[in-house]
Order: sequence, then structure tokens, then C-alpha cells
Amino acid sequence: MELDVTLTEGECRALAYPSLVGRPEPGDTVLLNTTALAMGLGTGGYAMVVAVPDRLPEDPSGPGHLVKARYTPLQATVLGADEQDSPYHEVLKDADSLDGMPVVIADLHSALPAILCGFYAAAGPDARVAYVMLDGGALPAWFSMSCAQLRSREWLCGVVTVGQAFGGDVEAVTLHTGLLAARHVLNADVAIVTQGPGNLGTGTRWGFSGVSAGEAVNAAAVLTGRPVAALRVSEGDKRERHIGVSHHSLTAYGRVALAPAQVVVPELPDAFGAMVREQAAALAVRHELVNVPVDGLLEALRDSPVRLSTMGRGLDEDLAYFLTSAAAGRHAAALLDEKRHPSA
Repeated sequence: MELDVTLTEGECRALAYPSLVGRPEPGDTVLLNTTALAMGLGTGGYAMVVAVPDRLPEDPSGPGHLVKARYTPLQATVLGADEQDSPYHEVLKDADSLDGMPVVIADLHSALPAILCGFYAAAGPDARVAYVMLDGGALPAWFSMSCAQLRSREWLCGVVTVGQAFGGDVEAVTLHTGLLAARHVLNADVAIVTQGPGNLGTGTRWGFSGVSAGEAVNAAAVLTGRPVAALRVSEGDKRERHIGVSHHSLTAYGRVALAPAQVVVPELPDAFGAMVREQAAALAVRHELVNVPVDGLLEALRDSPVRLSTMGRGLDEDLAYFLTSAAAGRHAAALLDEKRHPSA
């Protein structure tokens, strides 16, 4: 829940997660963490409510013994789909296959709605898509306004939070059981895997949270899914390492992913499109490059039910980024159609 908080030196916006700290009421004193405000972080300029000191929440009573954000002051106890007390434990106990389910993997959380725009423009409204949220960014799924809006529009059949991430419709210990839960608990036809909001990067070859995209390719492949790698492409980023195909994609898919994936290369126009294709060619050593046209995707993106934004740039400020993500969704729809209607 969003709050307006009066400080000794002014006012600020703050977020409280009632499941963790209780529900603040007008007039309450709250303890705040103001790190995001002090650092000017781009992903939500909010202070975070750490506690309502005069009215603490009730102790968790279960069921569930998965502890996430472990050994931090706000560690959360949740019921994991894969733990023994779960009604889905028997379903997942020996589950070992995604049955060829397409799994679209992207670096940034902002790719999620764009992938869905491309997917639904091609697949129609009846497909079931699950979002599997990694723990490289925000840990609470509640922080993502996009997730809430996409769920309300039924563009997502559910959110699965894995690793240290929590707050999804389904909780899981690992990405592997999270993918299996998407398939066998949520009955998803397609899964999308990205970090939560708040990607972390250091400007070094290996020091960025998006390396998890390469690990997600491996997980999807070992579980007999069909990994689809969405490239991170930008024409609007001011940093040279992210112009064209980002070094994040080249490292995650080129070095971390040991299993082959289908890498979607958008058919972008002009010299920029040629540069993207040339950069992506380096990934052909291990992966299958799939050229996907982008005609009609701009219209689909403009009809997005949620605001499109990446690193503070909207659709028109970094069109190549969103078209590339939408192209991955378009290809996933083609794979799903192929799975449903195999050629004779």
C-alpha cells in the first residue's frame, strides 16, 4: 500500500507491505528505510516501511515453512508449492518435464508486458501465460504494478516467485520447481522468466544480475521446455555497452547458457537493424537464431494494458527495445501453435 508520510524535514511517499509489517493507519508512527530516496534509485522513488512500532503484525501461523529474504529483519514465511505441506507437493514431487512448454527468457522486468503484447497479438486471448519472477531485482512481487495490472486483465494466469523472491500467486524454492509449478500447478501454456523490477549492474563483464537469464536457459532446457531467448536491444540507451545488443545478452546467452535456445533476432530496419543482426550472429555458435518480423508489433505495443517503460524510457524513446521483446512473444506464440497443431 502507498502512503504519504510526514517527516521532520518534509514529506515523502512510502510503500508498506501489510503481510510483512501490518497495515498502517492514518496517524501511525512508522519506521522507514529511505535508501532508495537517498540514492535516487530509478525504480520507484519510495521509502519503505520497516515497521509500525506501536502495532506489530501478528506472528505467522502457517501453513508453510519456506523462509524467504532469509535472516533479514523482514524475512517472510510462505507456503511453497514444492514443500511437503503443500497440496501440490505430490504433483511436483517427481515432476521432471515441462512437456515442451515455450519459456521466454529476458533480462529486464520491463520486457514482460512487451513480450505479452507480441504474444497475445499472435496467439489470441485463450492461452495461459505464467510469469516466473527471479530474485535478481525486487524480492516482493507486490512491488510490480505491472504484475498486478496484467493479472487483473487476465494476461497472466499467475505469478510464480522463486529463490528469495516472494509474494507471487505460487511460491517455489528454485527456478526449476517454479517452472514446473507454472506448467503443472497453473497449467500454463507459456512461461516468461525475468527478474523483478530493479536490475543491478556494475559496468563490468560479469557483475550484473541479468546473468540469471543464461541460467534460466539451462533450467528450461534440462526440464524439456523450449527456451526462447529475448535479446536486450536498445537504440536509446546512452551507454555504449547497451547500444544494439546489450553486453548483458551477449554474456548471459553466449557464456552462461550452456544449453541451446532459440534466440529471437528482430527484423529491425536500416543500419541499426543490420548492426543488431551482426552483433547477434556471435550467439549462433551455440544457439539457433530465429529472425522474426516486427511488422504490426508497434500497434500491439501501443495497445498495451500497462505503461511501457525501461530505464525511464518510454515506447517512443526506445522503440527497438520494446519491438525486440514483442518479437520474442510473437515467436513464442508460433511455437505454441506448432505444439498444439503439429504437422502431419
